[in-house]
Amino acid sequence: MNGKIRLAEGGGGEATASLIRELFWSRFRHPQLLRGNDAAVLEHAGGRLALTTDAFVVTPWRFPGGDIGRLAIAGTVNDLTMMGAAALGLTAAFIIEEGFDKSDLEQIAASMAAAAAEAGVDLVAGDTKVVRKGEADGIFITTTGVGTIAPGVRLGGELARPGDRVLVTGTLGDHGAAILLAREELGLSGALQSDVAPLNRLLLPLVGEYPGAIRVLRDPTRGGLATTLNEIARQSGVAIRLREAAIPVRPEVRGLTELLGLDPLYLANEGKALLVVAPEAADAILAALRRQPRGSRAAEVGEVLAGNAGLVSLVTASGGERIIPLGSGEQLPRIC
Repeated sequence: MNGKIRLAEGGGGEATASLIRELFWSRFRHPQLLRGNDAAVLEHAGGRLALTTDAFVVTPWRFPGGDIGRLAIAGTVNDLTMMGAAALGLTAAFIIEEGFDKSDLEQIAASMAAAAAEAGVDLVAGDTKVVRKGEADGIFITTTGVGTIAPGVRLGGELARPGDRVLVTGTLGDHGAAILLAREELGLSGALQSDVAPLNRLLLPLVGEYPGAIRVLRDPTRGGLATTLNEIARQSGVAIRLREAAIPVRPEVRGLTELLGLDPLYLANEGKALLVVAPEAADAILAALRRQPRGSRAAEVGEVLAGNAGLVSLVTASGGERIIPLGSGEQLPRIC
């Protein structure tokens, strides 16, 4: 493979997908890896484990509503949750730039501890490395999480079926918009906060209550709802149609994206999930989500269709219809 790595190849869009397919999947062929889900499901004598890993390079490391520490814990717990797994433990490795303030590192550690307590999980192992000044941008964190999957639970992006309904647990684009404002590169200000939060206490009870009815759980992080639905449509060989009028977006987020020429469907979320559910259970699951504080603005936003495998479309507020492509990944780098 020739050429140099571009920022877009870390943005979660088509460029990322191509890099993974052509460079990594051509060499690493484990079936769990090739499924492209948020975590691998590993069989063992005592049952099934979910295993996930993630890296966090968000800039700035501190932002309204959270910081890189809270993001690292919540993001890892959420990746396990999306496979229906209850976290057993997490590990974290810190790459710290020489000159980073110890008081800031202390704040990050405290934030991680608070998020872990919120999720009911422990950090059980770790590593710390320090690199010379200029060789990193403050601090990077990598994590691994392992969790147990209850018997009978089966979730994955390949399980969506025609007729299924698409739900989201709340307003979209909050994290991406908050990071945009926090960077202060645009001379803009606002009261937007990231939605970063662990979702295990919201979602795992529903997975147990509606076995088989919840087909897919995903957290639409890098690349947002649009990218995640494109991935599911490809994995399942289905089409997905959204209704613009049904998609919950805060007015502040919509105003910011309109000003900058961005699409909120591609902005990252760190405390929201999308669910693909059986049609007969959609209303009950939606009502259950809305009874919880983190799901109070949950909505049904679309449906799964047969034919046109891999196609995601949007019925606009004016009644037209447009294609929602995977996206380039260039909209907002280093978002998580």
